[in-house]
Amino acid sequence: MNEQSTEAATEVTEEQRQSVRVMVVDDHPMWRDAVARDLAAAGFDVVATAGDGPQAVRRAQAVSPQVLVLDLNLPGMPGVQVCRELVGADPELRVLVLSASGEHADVLEAVKSGATGYLLKSASTQELTDAVSRTAVGDPVFTPGLAGLVLGEYRRLASDPAPAAPDEPRAPQLTDRETEVLRLVAKGLSYKQIAERLVISHRTVQNHVQNTLGKLQLHNRVELVRYAIERGLDGS
Repeated sequence: MNEQSTEAATEVTEEQRQSVRVMVVDDHPMWRDAVARDLAAAGFDVVATAGDGPQAVRRAQAVSPQVLVLDLNLPGMPGVQVCRELVGADPELRVLVLSASGEHADVLEAVKSGATGYLLKSASTQELTDAVSRTAVGDPVFTPGLAGLVLGEYRRLASDPAPAAPDEPRAPQLTDRETEVLRLVAKGLSYKQIAERLVISHRTVQNHVQNTLGKLQLHNRVELVRYAIERGLDGS
């Protein structure tokens, strides 16, 4: 990976990085080892690597990483299925796709499968380490140009929401602050941007999002944004 620098969107200390358990999945041994080495050099705790889909599922279940850096083109089981299975079993797992493909269909399929972000393999080492840092704290991370695509898909999905079940319970009441944070999440702002906008800490934003997910019985940011857009909270 090259060494071009990029501006970090979320400041994460060396000590915080050491507490982030990361697993790297890629079928190319040299690339996989290089990514794992770069992340370890940046201070992350690289707990495992894997070279195919079934191996990735087994090892992730054994070592419980916080962030999975995942290629999509894997033998044995495609990356989107790996993502779907692991996030379905552990909604707290953050998945950062690191792929050579910038095809819109691949990006959207990864996000629908539960990926938190999507980075192209042309990214620099600094961009990768920043992306893993941001992914670890729940920020969505996309190669420039892809974030708008994903937000547009949220809007498309929300234009035809699934019908409510006849006995669906009444929606829980969110606080004014939780609603405000939810509205900014739906607009595509990162947690850091929301914190700056509302003059609160990054951790407070995370807490509001987690509380909202719990109240709404949702599992991830994808579902949260769809919920917000369905209710017109994105201002569209």
